[in-house]
Amino acid sequence: MVSSDADAQLSEDTESALTPDPVRWRILVVLLVTIFMTLVSVSIVNVALPSIRIGLGATQSDLQWVLSGYALTFGVVLVAAGRAGDIMGRGALFLAGVGIFTLSSVAAGLAPNAEWLNAARFVQGIGSGLLNPQGLGMIQHYFRGDARGRAFGYFGTTVGLSVAIGPVLGGLLIELGGPELGWRLTFLVNVPIGVLAIVLGLLWFPRPLFVMLPRKGSGLRSLDPVGALLLGLAVLAILFPFVEGSGGAIVWALLPAGLVLVWLWVLWERRYVRLGLSPMVDLKIFATRSYSNGITIMALYFMGITSVWVLVALYVQEGDGKTALQSALFGIPAALLSAYAAHWAGKRVTQLGRVLVIGGLLVALFGLGLSIVVVIMFEAGHISIWWLMGSLSFVGIAQGTVISPNQTLTLAEVPLNYAGSSGAIMQTGQRIGTAVGIALITAAVFSTLAVSSWGMAMIVGFGLIACVVLLALAVAIKDLRDRKNRAA
Repeated sequence: MVSSDADAQLSEDTESALTPDPVRWRILVVLLVTIFMTLVSVSIVNVALPSIRIGLGATQSDLQWVLSGYALTFGVVLVAAGRAGDIMGRGALFLAGVGIFTLSSVAAGLAPNAEWLNAARFVQGIGSGLLNPQGLGMIQHYFRGDARGRAFGYFGTTVGLSVAIGPVLGGLLIELGGPELGWRLTFLVNVPIGVLAIVLGLLWFPRPLFVMLPRKGSGLRSLDPVGALLLGLAVLAILFPFVEGSGGAIVWALLPAGLVLVWLWVLWERRYVRLGLSPMVDLKIFATRSYSNGITIMALYFMGITSVWVLVALYVQEGDGKTALQSALFGIPAALLSAYAAHWAGKRVTQLGRVLVIGGLLVALFGLGLSIVVVIMFEAGHISIWWLMGSLSFVGIAQGTVISPNQTLTLAEVPLNYAGSSGAIMQTGQRIGTAVGIALITAAVFSTLAVSSWGMAMIVGFGLIACVVLLALAVAIKDLRDRKNRAA
């Protein structure tokens, strides 16, 4: 790492140590308000899709791109945005991302047609991709030790609450506004939250926020535009076949092209270091086992568990005839327990370490197994489908004890001057894992459904998810052993 980066590291360590408690917890409030807004927006859109189809006369392809367009632009800009925050200051880019997200929410809410709506969703993904890595970087920057664990715990609690509230709020807004206005309200509800986050940021962030310039000792070349372009194209090529879900051999040919681009990006980053420049991502962080193991756990976990809620929504609506609002209720106990578990785990992660994550993964496997039992008994006519709320509650507890603690442990040894880009790499792994998991697991479910019942399809789906979680568990156990060996 070049000397300017070391100087920046020392400067940020000093600044963080001098930041008083009231200031850093106020900063966290702004971050959590914004994260709440972005996650509620995602879960609301899932509920609003049928109303969008009616209100705009959207095709199935249009509806697919309402989800896919956001996911693509979000994933593509993440790492470049994280590195830009490391170099130019995270606060300013965070507020810029909030502003873009809020304005694009207005554009989406006022969309006259499906094309307009999808364009707004592309821009919304850019705004979310700008602000998310800054949020993770600022938590790393301003919090240390037990306080960082608590901060990530509050982060996880916010995630859990937003997941619980989003679908229900979406259902209520659609009921109030009807098919023409209701779906528009699901986008416009972001506006007051976004404005509040910007106002609080301007009041409480400690740095001047109106000019984004490279930090002292860092040149614009540290933004590494060629590296950013290569990695952005690689993520686009890898994600696109999975989020598109169709298009034949031409679309799937992008996948090996994406892997080639990742290889070219690695070669470029190594060359950048040999030239004495500060690369987009310091590849040496992947040699830190806690980081490489942590991002692997996170990618595998999201590859599996995210599909649970997709399958449940399909099963209770198409398999049992429940409404969208009723299907949203199935996830509320899990989301609330996830929020509580994240808060509980955040206080204990520095003491329990990776054992906490291993315990959460075991609870997830128990919840999945119990859900298979519920499906079998429901299909046999012995119990109500609402028993899924109980079995899925264990999956919620697992989410709270896996995601936030794993973030804390994964980023614990990462240098602060790469906090944004390293956190963004982790989030990119989550996005790719989610896209791959949903594509493959839903494909397996629909293939089973073509020859069997919904019950058998759900058993296959939950079984595949459990297999992926088992892989994450194996990596977590390996990481625990690595830590013990290093300590011996």
